[in-house]
Amino acid sequence: MTHGDDTDVIVVGGGVAGLTTAVVLAERGRRVRVWTREPAERTTSAVAGGLWWPYRIEPEGLVGDWSLISLDRYRELAADPGRTGVRMVEGVHAETGLDTLGAWAKQVPGLRAATADEYTGVGLWARLPLIDMPAHLGWLRERLRAAGGSVEVRAAATLAEPLAEARHVVNCSGLGARSLVPDETVRPVRGQLVLVENPGIRTWFTAADSASNETTYFLPQPGGLVLGGTAEDGVWSLEPDPAVAEAIVARCARVRPEIAGARIISHRVGLRPARPAVRLERERAHDGRALVHNYGHGGAGVTVAWGCAEAAAELLEEPDGPAAG
Repeated sequence: MTHGDDTDVIVVGGGVAGLTTAVVLAERGRRVRVWTREPAERTTSAVAGGLWWPYRIEPEGLVGDWSLISLDRYRELAADPGRTGVRMVEGVHAETGLDTLGAWAKQVPGLRAATADEYTGVGLWARLPLIDMPAHLGWLRERLRAAGGSVEVRAAATLAEPLAEARHVVNCSGLGARSLVPDETVRPVRGQLVLVENPGIRTWFTAADSASNETTYFLPQPGGLVLGGTAEDGVWSLEPDPAVAEAIVARCARVRPEIAGARIISHRVGLRPARPAVRLERERAHDGRALVHNYGHGGAGVTVAWGCAEAAAELLEEPDGPAAG
C-alpha cells in the first residue's frame, strides 16, 4: 500500500457527490483524498441547473430524507452566497400539486399552491436553494482543503486501484460506475441547456412533461439565465443540437416572452448518471477493507448530495459484516 499510512479514505469522483462526501468525511476527522477523472469544472455537476428538487431519482422513500438533510444544509449555506454559490430563490413548479409528491414535500418550509398571480394553472410556489454550480464546486474543494483533504486529477480503471492505497474507498463515480464497478444499470440521461443574458427575470420556473423527454425551465444564475431542457434516456452525445436549443428557447419564451430576444451566451450538455435506484451501500473488499458505493443520483445529485454524504460516512463507521460475494 503506497499511501495507506496517511490516507484513511479515497473518494473516487470529483463531482458534487464526491466532493460533498469528501468534505463530510474530512470534517469527521478522516484523512481524505479525492480522485477525479477530470477537474470539477468539467464534471456533469458543473453543467447542472442547480435547483434543489428531487427529480428523476429513486428510491422515493429514502430520497425524501436525503433531500431534506441537504435542504437544511443549503439553507445555512445561503447565508453567504458570494462564497458558497447558494441562494434562496422564489419560483413555481408548474403542473404540480402537493398531492402528487411524497411525504417529504410537507416538510419543505413555505411550499404551497401557487396563486393565480404567480401561475395561471395548477402549480406550487416555493423559496428553494438555487446553486451556482461552478462556484459551489470551487467552494467545496476549498472547504475540503481547509479540512486537510486533497483533490487529484487521476482516473481509476478499477476500484482495486484506490483500494490498494487507502483503508477505505467511497465510490462516487457517477456515470463512470458503469465501467468502473462495472454496473450496466447505470445509464446516461442527456440534458441540454441554453445560457442566455438574463432580461431581468428573478424567479425560477419549471414544468416537466412526463409524456416526453422535454422539460421547460429557466433558472436565474449569476452568470445568466439557464434555460432547459431535455431528458434523453440512453443518449451519450455531448454535442449541443441547434434545433433542440431553438426549441428550448421557444418553450421558455412561451412562459416569459422577453426570453425570446435574449442574447445566447453558450450551449451546454450534461449526462445525468441515472440508475433504477441510487446505490448507497457498503461492501467489504476481499482483504477486509471497506468499499462504500454512493452513485446513481440521476437528475438530483445536487438535491441529495449532503444527505447521501452523511449516509455514506455512517456506512464507513459500521463494523464489517460478511464479505460481499
